[in-house]
Amino acid sequence: MGSGAQFRAQAATLSMAYRLRWKRRRLLWRSFRKRRQLTSIADRTRAIRPGAILAFSTMRNEALRLPFFLDHHRKLGVDHFLIVDNDSSDGTRDYLAAQGDVSLWHTPHSYRLSRFGVDWLTWLQMRHGHGHWCLTVDADEMLIYPFHDTRPLPALTDWLDRQGVASFGALMLDMYPKGKLSAHSYAAGDDPCDTLQWFDAGNYMIQKQDRLENLWIQGGPRARLFFDENPRRAPTMGKVPLVKWDRRYAYVNSAHAILPRRLNRVYDAAGGEYASGILLHTKFLHMIKEKSAEEKQRREHFANSSLYDAYYDRLTGDPDLWCARSTRYRGWRHIEALGLMSRGTWL
Repeated sequence: MGSGAQFRAQAATLSMAYRLRWKRRRLLWRSFRKRRQLTSIADRTRAIRPGAILAFSTMRNEALRLPFFLDHHRKLGVDHFLIVDNDSSDGTRDYLAAQGDVSLWHTPHSYRLSRFGVDWLTWLQMRHGHGHWCLTVDADEMLIYPFHDTRPLPALTDWLDRQGVASFGALMLDMYPKGKLSAHSYAAGDDPCDTLQWFDAGNYMIQKQDRLENLWIQGGPRARLFFDENPRRAPTMGKVPLVKWDRRYAYVNSAHAILPRRLNRVYDAAGGEYASGILLHTKFLHMIKEKSAEEKQRREHFANSSLYDAYYDRLTGDPDLWCARSTRYRGWRHIEALGLMSRGTWL
């Protein structure tokens, strides 16, 4: 590369770093302003001890999922949950307020206009997450990783600390039943994967986003069925859900990308493997039909909601997501053998 081209490349790199630094500051300021939209319902954050692992989530009407969601992540090693309730009407708020390891805030404000809850959580992470390993998940997501059944989160985060690594990536894996969604009932406290026993193992597209250096992963049953005519419109499946938090950090797009962008490098650009996990996505339980009809009317879940009208219509039609290429879920070792997550050098 000639000196002129080298100078231009360096200038472009510095310019991008400058723009992203200011973007991060704007996101932090935006979240600081949005703090006034939150009303404390049960603030137990004084119980948070140094080294505690924290989980952050925004949710609405998730009472059915909550018993297993909380139990699963408690068993992994989450010490405290910081949750924003977005105006639930099904008992979610009362259930969470009664949990001794949950701090709860309520807001009736727009989920979409808060960057899909990210602004609210960023404020809570700024205030309570600094210096802690923080897991950011939705109520329909369950984190697993290699050896999660025998090595709790403190073992994983201690290892990441020793490696000098501050973030941990995961693929969001859509789970679904065989047959119509409404034909498979689910009861509170049950393992959702006993109902949603299937997933797509091999139809994923991966791109590296140069601007934020995150992985943009698309595929699974949503790309296959709902966005088959334009798979690039399908939701992205890559996330960075586990981060050793600093009050200067900010998620950009849910947990799909974060600033500073070095935290998005949860992959080996040289072709090797980094340790990674899976977010088992339990969206497709039987109540999805009613939820989809409600969300289509509320128009709170996508920036351009009109693009997703057909998606919601097909979900309210009670589809069968199973196909001859569907794979039955058999646990984390099977997922790892399929190459969907990796232990990397964590043995």
